[in-house]
Amino acid sequence: MPRLVPAFLLVAAGLGAALAPAPAAPATDEVKITWKKTVLDTRFRSEGVAIADVNKDGKVDVLNGEYWYEAPDWTPHEMQPYKDHKDGLGNYSRSFACWAEDINGDGWADLIVIDFPGDPCYWMENPKGKATDGDGKPVHWKKHTIWHSACNETPLYTDLLGGGKRVLVMGFQPPGKGNEGQMAYFTPDPTDPTAKWVMHPVSEPSTPAKVENGKEVPNTRKEVPGTQKFSHGLGVGDLNGDGRKDVMCTGGWWEQPEKADGTTPWTFHPANLGPACADMYAYDVDGDGKADVISSSAHQFGLWWYKQRGAGTKEGAPSFQKMDLIPNQKLVSETHAAHFKDIDGDGRPDFITGKRWWSHGKHEPGSDGPAAVYWLKNTKGADGLAKFEPILIDDDCGIGTQFEVADINGDGLLDVIVSNKKGVRVVVQQRGK
Repeated sequence: MPRLVPAFLLVAAGLGAALAPAPAAPATDEVKITWKKTVLDTRFRSEGVAIADVNKDGKVDVLNGEYWYEAPDWTPHEMQPYKDHKDGLGNYSRSFACWAEDINGDGWADLIVIDFPGDPCYWMENPKGKATDGDGKPVHWKKHTIWHSACNETPLYTDLLGGGKRVLVMGFQPPGKGNEGQMAYFTPDPTDPTAKWVMHPVSEPSTPAKVENGKEVPNTRKEVPGTQKFSHGLGVGDLNGDGRKDVMCTGGWWEQPEKADGTTPWTFHPANLGPACADMYAYDVDGDGKADVISSSAHQFGLWWYKQRGAGTKEGAPSFQKMDLIPNQKLVSETHAAHFKDIDGDGRPDFITGKRWWSHGKHEPGSDGPAAVYWLKNTKGADGLAKFEPILIDDDCGIGTQFEVADINGDGLLDVIVSNKKGVRVVVQQRGK
């Protein structure tokens, strides 16, 4: 394996140990937000990233399934046998999304990894902070399969049920079948954390087509939206105002029941929530008391919100009207991931996104543009409508298919952490006058 030499710059000294994102300190007219980028790695390793204190030294490290980068100098440590992903122009990685969590309850942060869409997903067991063995060889993290199939290009690890514990939300397909997807959430086996996780259905399974005389009967296959391996668009949020989080895809949303028993599929409400996107968020954009949907564009230009209107189906479910989120819809393309968090501490969540650089090589609209990352400042207009002002974070960074917005250095400000075809970067928020 070639020796990995990170092109790093020292971030602010003394990275904090707190892993939960802290509320950002408020910005005032006198205090301006700036950003300081640190390049941990210039090679294509992964398109997902996580943060955790891997070795319990009180400093927050960066992980992407291939390496973990030890703070504060960002020393790289191999997590699995080396694989060259080249420059990403015509190929992909084996990590599209990842999240840190102590899965086996031993007190050490492990890593959940979503591999290539449709492939098995797994979690990697932390070798209790060890980076090398007695001979100086890298200590690889043991893999444990979560599920045989991880579908939809935006799986989520989030608190779906409102109890403070995150679950894995994604589509999947039965073994050997590529057109019978199902939406579900997954939790670790309560008796054996190394076993496959428990599947809790959100949707009914897709219905295969009827076959007569050896041929598929047209229009008899019922496919559940958002559940194919390359489906685009997934989100979790309260769309109907009942205080419970629902599951959204571009074809509609599943309503969380009053008592989710983990075995009964949820009611689905069809809705047109746009073309291929990535992360989807429920938010009342126009101040009318009804949650709208904000989303991005995975492989085109455009950022949109979908205004919730009156009943649009015979069952009485609402319809949605597509609206531009910002006036300049050519600002950035390939926004294949997004966060909705309060960057400036004014109490209003801001939209953070950017370009998944070379998502499919140079074949996408705007693929030759800068690998920019923006935060869209959320302010309330006199008409009650939320206004989103794009503010550049960095023009040579990119976001991958999943990234982190969290306080990595314990200063109470939200930072941006990415791993993508540009490499691995930490962009720290700073305040100045």
